[in-house]
Amino acid sequence: MSVPDFVLELRRHVGTAPLWLAGATAVIRDPDDARVLLVRRADNGWWTPVTGIVDPGEHPAETAVREAREEADVRIRVDRVASLGVSRMVTYANGDRAQYIDHTFACTYLDGDPRPADGENTDVRWFAVDDLPEMRPHMLARLEAGLADEERARIELATESSPATESSPATESSRATGSH
Repeated sequence: MSVPDFVLELRRHVGTAPLWLAGATAVIRDPDDARVLLVRRADNGWWTPVTGIVDPGEHPAETAVREAREEADVRIRVDRVASLGVSRMVTYANGDRAQYIDHTFACTYLDGDPRPADGENTDVRWFAVDDLPEMRPHMLARLEAGLADEERARIELATESSPATESSPATESSRATGSH
């Protein structure tokens, strides 16, 4: 995962101390079909909607648009706020800790040929909304909020289903089965 320059600068001053960061999730729906665009993250192998960290001074909706272009090479329209949530504290492999306030947006695909555009993802693919790949519960909750035809945003609280450390699908499966 590419770490924004402003986070790297903060890390020079605070080391691995917890950071409170704003994030955006773009749930991108194909307007002509019941499909959603997902990316497979290079850092942990999980399928997720497009996500990213909000840059200083940037509106979270602008982040969703920027990240869709940077990560998947697609142009989107942000339609509404779908949910607002707070993650559990995440501890990365290098010891950095962060907690995120996530702004999930329901978005509409406009154009572009979806592809992994920036090295943060190994695959970008359309999935039928009734045939999704395995996803972590907190990402599935964001996806469901973005696909729902609701007028009001959902408020998602940090839950035990939101892992405190970053893992891969294989690690998650072994954790669930008790094997290592």
